[in-house]
Amino acid sequence: MSLEPRADVGVPELTARVVRAAFPHGTLAVRIREALGPLFEDAAFAGAFPSRGRPAVSPGALALVSVLQYAEGLTDRQTSDQVRARMDWKFLLGLELDDPGFDASVLSLFRARLIKHGLEQKTLELVLERLRELGLLKAGGRQRTDSTHVLAAVRTLNRMEFVGETLRAALEALAVAVPTWLSGLITAEWAERYGPRVDDYRFPKGEEVREEWSRQVGEDGFFLMEAVYAPAAPCWLREIEAVQVLRIIRIDRWLTGTPLGGTRTSHLEALMLAA
Repeated sequence: MSLEPRADVGVPELTARVVRAAFPHGTLAVRIREALGPLFEDAAFAGAFPSRGRPAVSPGALALVSVLQYAEGLTDRQTSDQVRARMDWKFLLGLELDDPGFDASVLSLFRARLIKHGLEQKTLELVLERLRELGLLKAGGRQRTDSTHVLAAVRTLNRMEFVGETLRAALEALAVAVPTWLSGLITAEWAERYGPRVDDYRFPKGEEVREEWSRQVGEDGFFLMEAVYAPAAPCWLREIEAVQVLRIIRIDRWLTGTPLGGTRTSHLEALMLAA
């Protein structure tokens, strides 16, 4: 992506009028815009972008979006949906009400460029400090709000979404292929956990609660894979594409030492590696 600087000319008249009518007392996004204005000049990010290539989304806008993403506990997919759907976020970013926003992948690319060029300290820290000074962003308890922690928290949410959605997709495929077999394996709680798409809801707040959620998904995933690879299970279940994806993801996490959330290991992993 190349940098295409965008001059912030203020909030469009229609966006401002509709948002103020809908939210007379404001929202966090509205208060940030009113307190800080545009805050960033895109030219400050020039060192992180090549002079040629596909024009990038405004880096200044993405920096603000990243803070809101952290504050509301959203994944990249949920965040891009918010930019498209929420009027107060369009107010913050100075967008027209019909602006289509951007693809979720833009956020991960932006974070990678920040880290690669050391700009998370120069930019994200600036906005975090200003928001803390104005009382608009407060950490809960001992939770940190420095740039490193913000970026790490967002990465964790995206990993949770990815692992949870991979398991949900495998369950959906098995429900179509072998409904009787699957119904005899899982309980009603599984339908509650994996019925909706994982990116359709926000993850629980708090580190302990999120660890418990991850542990449960990990245990469920191991339980399902043990059943699929059991001697009595039809061998062709292992060839279902969504099941193969779940298997590959779990092997990758195991080999790289990335926690899966579960505690079962050895014999199942050996089976999966040998398959």
